[in-house]
Amino acid sequence: MALVMFGPMAIDIFLPSIPAMMLDFNAPGSALQATITLFLLTMGLGQIVLGPLVDRIGRRPVLIAGIICYGLGAFIAAQAGSLEGLYAGRVLQGIGACATSIVTMAAVRDTFDPEKGARIFSYLNGVLCIVPALAPMLGGLLALQYGWRSNFFFMGIFAVATGMLVLWRFPETRPDHTDSSGRLYQWQRYRSVLFSRFFLYYALVCAAAMTLIITYVTYAPVVLIDGLGLSQIAFSLWFGGNACINILGFVLAPRLTATLGRKKMVTLALCIMLTGGLAEIAGVLWLQLGAMTYMLPASMICLGFSLGLGCASSLALELFPEKAGTASALLGCIQLTISSALASLVQQTALSGSLAVMGLTLLLIPALLFMRHTMTAEENRAGH
Repeated sequence: MALVMFGPMAIDIFLPSIPAMMLDFNAPGSALQATITLFLLTMGLGQIVLGPLVDRIGRRPVLIAGIICYGLGAFIAAQAGSLEGLYAGRVLQGIGACATSIVTMAAVRDTFDPEKGARIFSYLNGVLCIVPALAPMLGGLLALQYGWRSNFFFMGIFAVATGMLVLWRFPETRPDHTDSSGRLYQWQRYRSVLFSRFFLYYALVCAAAMTLIITYVTYAPVVLIDGLGLSQIAFSLWFGGNACINILGFVLAPRLTATLGRKKMVTLALCIMLTGGLAEIAGVLWLQLGAMTYMLPASMICLGFSLGLGCASSLALELFPEKAGTASALLGCIQLTISSALASLVQQTALSGSLAVMGLTLLLIPALLFMRHTMTAEENRAGH
């Protein structure tokens, strides 16, 4: 549970401090928002690099190295006197979070049978939902008392504490029969996955959903704190309340999936996200921008994300049981690199937070729904 906190904590804990960091570095919001997308881009590309290493040299060495990178990156960011130093720290944190994520998933598969492993993954998903609700509140309180740098010092201390726990309690879990021969990186291992239209479609669904979430997260502090004048604590409460909607979505998802099926569940999730984008239009055109008019449509996008992500991921990996690790690494890479790249491009424009979220929603979601309609028509013709 401690290991899966590294990623979401690095994204959410310092969100209330972004406006203060803008003043401290004398930089625009886009320059500080880039710290999130840079972290996610590094974490996504690292999936391809670190995935084979986990099988080649073992889980424990990669995990320890990753925790060291994360902690070192946090302390570098905490003492950064320039944006370049802050970016360097975030890249190291991204590498570390990638290592902890990969090793956690692999270790659960190594250690537990499928039935118990499913329960363990449920607990870990619960942690992933709770961290975005609590981390901004903790970060806001730390920043009020000790300044924004305390957020990064906290992440560094958390890495040190977790590293000590790993050295004490985490054994090597790699199975003895793991095949670690041959070249470390082979194109043939990835080719069949990348050339599957079915995989690519659902990977793009995951990437589009993540793009909307990243855009909402990176713009939220600029809109609510810098633009609307909310306090860091008020922002944390709004953001935490929205994260609770995420938790509700993840709780409801298994029951709705059992009723509708995974494909219909993904379509429902896309429609909910599209509705959120349309509600954002209503807020911009007919209502005055406020916390409610920004956060309510965002909550619909978050609900669609939490309802559909699990089903889309499952469908993307369905055709590759013998290459589950490779397919998982590619899915994570596509999801994080595309989403962080798109979010970075939007940040370079003059769009406001509402227009950025709305524009991406209306651009990406209808395209995915049309692709789904085309694929369904082809499947029906093939069935006949």
